[in-house]
Amino acid sequence: MSYFPWLTILVVFPIFAEDPLMQLKEDSKWIDVFDFHWRLGIDGLSLGSILLTGFITTLATLAAWPVTRNSRLFYFLMLAMYSGGSIFFLIGVLGMGLYGSNEPGLDLEKLINQPYPATLEILLYFGFLIAYAVKLPIIPLHTWLPDTHGEAHYSTCMLLAGILLKMGAYGLIRINMELLPHAHCLFSPWLVIIGAVQIIYAASTSLGIGSITNIGLNGAILQILSHGFIGATLFFLAGTACDRIRLVYLEELGGISIPMPKIFTMFSSFSMASLALPGMSGFVAELVMFYGYKLFHVPNENFVDSGPRELFLLICIFLPVIGIGIYPDFVLSLSVDRVETLLSNYYTK
Repeated sequence: MSYFPWLTILVVFPIFAEDPLMQLKEDSKWIDVFDFHWRLGIDGLSLGSILLTGFITTLATLAAWPVTRNSRLFYFLMLAMYSGGSIFFLIGVLGMGLYGSNEPGLDLEKLINQPYPATLEILLYFGFLIAYAVKLPIIPLHTWLPDTHGEAHYSTCMLLAGILLKMGAYGLIRINMELLPHAHCLFSPWLVIIGAVQIIYAASTSLGIGSITNIGLNGAILQILSHGFIGATLFFLAGTACDRIRLVYLEELGGISIPMPKIFTMFSSFSMASLALPGMSGFVAELVMFYGYKLFHVPNENFVDSGPRELFLLICIFLPVIGIGIYPDFVLSLSVDRVETLLSNYYTK
């Protein structure tokens, strides 16, 4: 597992030096009887998510080293999320793959140019939208998330906040917008409204894909990467602090800055990144509200600060947060060509 992030970097490294459109293609015969093929590829739009997955997965595994919890409610909620949302996703995939061809297929490069009747395109879009709304989650399909975060170990919350929830935003861009552009024109104003409601209701951020512009879409992609780092780390900090002080309610907390200086410093830093402090990745991608309550009271000498394992993990995530904030052009350059191609197809259809 320790070699996983390095393997990820080596696999995607050619994209840094070449055309950031579809690369590293793999086409293998899968089932001879049905002439099924297994096709994979990576482009600039997917590169950030792939690197984020390799990075956060490794660090979450390191964070889960002492895990002994086994929560039945957590597994039930995760099963409900993936089975419930995936039903609509499966229906949409089958409808898209079986339509308008004597040879069914799910080749993304071919599906981009596939026209659909208006009614069918809206139905497909709505099916994918429900599936991704559960995974993001989008109001009112978000009620499973607080209980899941509350029941899961913080290492699992790192995966959930850093990777799994980002699948919904990535799917909206990759599938709904790229493959179903006409329906997206109809639904995008409603996505903006829903995003605004989530800002007010849940201190969330809008999806950033309602403004169909180069800057807006690149910002949404960067937000997925930035929030993946910041969200995963905040859950890790909350979990590791809870393991030490055995308190979970804010009104019970107080005075952690002196006995736990490293946790306090990292929590403050990543909170400022979430607040979009200039010089950090959150400033470039998003602007969120930060709520702090009773963290600076009388010191408690019984608190124990983070050890070498936690500090190493925090520094590993803190470096890309600062790097993206100082030099966001590096990350944006990975997806800009693919975004321009996507938008050119979007406006010509």
